[in-house]
Amino acid sequence: MKAAQFDNIGLATEVIKVVDLPTPEPAPGEVRIKVTKANIIPADIMIIRGMYGLRPQLPQIGGFEGTGVIDACGEGVEMPAGSGVIFTAQGAWCQYVCVPANTVIPKPPVMSDDVACQAFVNPFTAYGMLMEADLKEGDWLLLTAAASAFSKFVIQLAAQRGINVIGTVRRDEQKQQLLDLGAKAVINEKTETNFFKAVKGATEGAMVTAAFDAVGGPLGDKVLNTLQMNGKMFVYGLLSLQPIPLNSGLLIFKNLTVKGFWLSTWMANLSHEERMTIIPEVLTMLTKQELKADVEAYYGIDDIIKAIEHMEAPGRSGKILLSFTD
Repeated sequence: MKAAQFDNIGLATEVIKVVDLPTPEPAPGEVRIKVTKANIIPADIMIIRGMYGLRPQLPQIGGFEGTGVIDACGEGVEMPAGSGVIFTAQGAWCQYVCVPANTVIPKPPVMSDDVACQAFVNPFTAYGMLMEADLKEGDWLLLTAAASAFSKFVIQLAAQRGINVIGTVRRDEQKQQLLDLGAKAVINEKTETNFFKAVKGATEGAMVTAAFDAVGGPLGDKVLNTLQMNGKMFVYGLLSLQPIPLNSGLLIFKNLTVKGFWLSTWMANLSHEERMTIIPEVLTMLTKQELKADVEAYYGIDDIIKAIEHMEAPGRSGKILLSFTD
């Protein structure tokens, strides 16, 4: 089978290679999935660079999220061949992958592969962070990197709940799409000379109840300053590769909370009952297109470097997917 593999830690475009590997056989308790589509997300790139919570076991196949059909079962597993599934596992960028049977999510029959391959990480992170933020109707939420797939899911979920969203972008042409999804205001953080004043104006002086930050660095510091008394800032990424310069006085006198969020930890802490409620709810919203998942381009495995370059390019309007169906 073909796979996009890296033997060393480094920049994805420099270390990823397309290789031919034996088709894996499922171990007891596993299923083998014939992959149809796989997602490319920032976490994939950070894993390859050795800058993520999951450490690669070199040599490692890239990718973390995808969809496909079961084509073989290991001992102790009885699942019909041809069943569509959604999966997460290190090593999604390949034609076949073996994963524990109890970790796959059945794919709703009417859900497209385009949606299914991106139906886990971003939608569930958006749902989980909103759940942790515990925002009420009328509250204000600020998102950095608001044009990302994750932020678009947050905007849609928040709009459904009457939560007001302000987003930051780096290109003016990204604004209208976010406003159409339900954002109340969008700020170009590159050209806005007074970020605090812009947020104050958008919120009519209320400022924000919570913020979800994926950037860090100087922008993270600006965002922290826009929080109301008792405000919360959830950090889930570090696109700038710079730490947030925390103002201790601000934290103390405004009683602010800065907290990290990682989907794996959040999911692990859910009760069985919560999982059985949340997973169908999110998948139903995606299936009914109450949550829309955009796609900008498809690439075959042989063009993985072009796919990564496209994914990392500024100004995208949708996800870059790997397709194994051609």
